[in-house]
Amino acid sequence: MENVSAVTSFILTAYTELEEHRYLYFVFFLLVYMLTLLANSVLILVICIDRGLHEPMYLFICNLAVNELYGSTSLLPSILCHLLSHNYEISLTFCLLQIFCLHLYGSVDFTILAVMGYDRYVAICRPLHYHLLMPHRKVCTLILMCWIYPCIVFGLFFMLTVPRTFCGRIIERMHCLHFDLVKLSCFEISFQSIAGLFATILMIVPLLLMILFSYAQILKICLFASKESQRRALQTCTPHVLAVVSYALGAFFEVIQSRSNNSHVLHKAHMFYSLYSLVFTPIFNPVVYGICIQTIRVGIYKLFSGKTTKLTPGKVVMK
Repeated sequence: MENVSAVTSFILTAYTELEEHRYLYFVFFLLVYMLTLLANSVLILVICIDRGLHEPMYLFICNLAVNELYGSTSLLPSILCHLLSHNYEISLTFCLLQIFCLHLYGSVDFTILAVMGYDRYVAICRPLHYHLLMPHRKVCTLILMCWIYPCIVFGLFFMLTVPRTFCGRIIERMHCLHFDLVKLSCFEISFQSIAGLFATILMIVPLLLMILFSYAQILKICLFASKESQRRALQTCTPHVLAVVSYALGAFFEVIQSRSNNSHVLHKAHMFYSLYSLVFTPIFNPVVYGICIQTIRVGIYKLFSGKTTKLTPGKVVMK
């Protein structure tokens, strides 16, 4: 092991499966990226300019949209460049950067969804104390935590990977992911695998418990509430539940694929399936929130129709 030749770049072999229709795939991913930018930018703009939406729930949704933009930009421009260039090589530095950005994106997404679950619990189960329990300072602290906590947890673990030496060059994906890169290491990875499991548990378990606790309390309240209260709770929670389910599906299959040795069955469907949480979710979330939440729908309508609201004593005037 003394004469190991260190690898400084990797080959993303999944692109060879797309060569026959590369321009069709290029157009597909370009449209996906443009729709992602449009949908999330509109959502952010509406929440920022409408003072009526400067409430905790909408601020969390705004941060979720910012993270979707960040996650898509961490991946899709790279895919577009590889599809056009016929060059499937990626440097070690850029591979590490992509790994950090994509894993941080996924971690921040889940953290925001967990905090949003807590927010819905307070809004439905403690409505009279909502503004007391969710003051502006606490909301700002929670938003900061959504970004800082995942950065610290994954960052500390990621530091174990950066100094490693790699011998393999083949990554059978369209992008770099952490465990795929670690498996190419020249040396034993048992300790890093255990550390990765510990970091995953530290990242997921507290947030998952927060979500389960929040919705267990909401469900308990709804069982004894009136039909009208149940309808309102369902209306309030539906977009968040859909976002959590979408994230859970993407994360589950990503973990299964990255931890299994199924390289011999890699094909187009498998590749697109592995991109589910990175390509589909950033479009799905803003569309769901934009459609399901009436106040956001109204804000989008006002934005594109050119109408604004002017607050006057006792009433709201459309102009």
